[in-house]
Amino acid sequence: MMLSSATMSSTSTTTVLLHCSSSTTTTSTSKQNSLTPFSTTRRVRTCSSLNQTFSRNNKLLYANGGNRNLNNIRRRRPISPIVMEWQDCTVKMDIDVPVSTAYNCYLDREAIPRWMPFISTVKVLEDKPDLSRWSLKYRAFGQDIEFSWLARNMQPIPNQKIHWRSLEGLPNRGVVRFFPKSPTSCTVELTVSYEIPQILTPVSSALKPLLENLLVRGLERFTKVAKTYT
Repeated sequence: MMLSSATMSSTSTTTVLLHCSSSTTTTSTSKQNSLTPFSTTRRVRTCSSLNQTFSRNNKLLYANGGNRNLNNIRRRRPISPIVMEWQDCTVKMDIDVPVSTAYNCYLDREAIPRWMPFISTVKVLEDKPDLSRWSLKYRAFGQDIEFSWLARNMQPIPNQKIHWRSLEGLPNRGVVRFFPKSPTSCTVELTVSYEIPQILTPVSSALKPLLENLLVRGLERFTKVAKTYT
């Protein structure tokens, strides 16, 4: 039976649409045979194209660590640096010596072990007199405590201020201030700041009272040394 071109076109269109929607229809054997290879080939090419696109997307996705890894990265919090704890100790004492005498006596760094009970040695570097090496030795909390550091004496203010800071070793800094009370007396104020050593972290709450007590004892000894200073 012969079909007109319009009828063939309509039949072809109907056949293709029905074939793509996977519906069952009754058509001539010749039409089915001619359409099936075309539809199958087109479907295979389409699936192949989708697979290639999916593969490319997967490669890009896993190149970036995947959604799961990216989400983990977004949720990850930045690691905070360890912040070491510092303590400050300040003590002061009235001394019956002129402010200039107290200042000059304390300016002699190598003499500091004479009055500070926990400082064992202070050695000024011959080639760099603004630098000095300090060593600390003291028994406390059931153990022998030993530390050392290199310190720089900052520019002093005559009869008013002496201050320093460590450059290496035990992190610390300090300042001694002198306040005249009368021509023959003055007030000496000492402040020491230090980073709590790791081995003393468990007893950090008891460390500050201990050091304050040692500084008071040091100034009491300094009073006696300053009175004999010439």
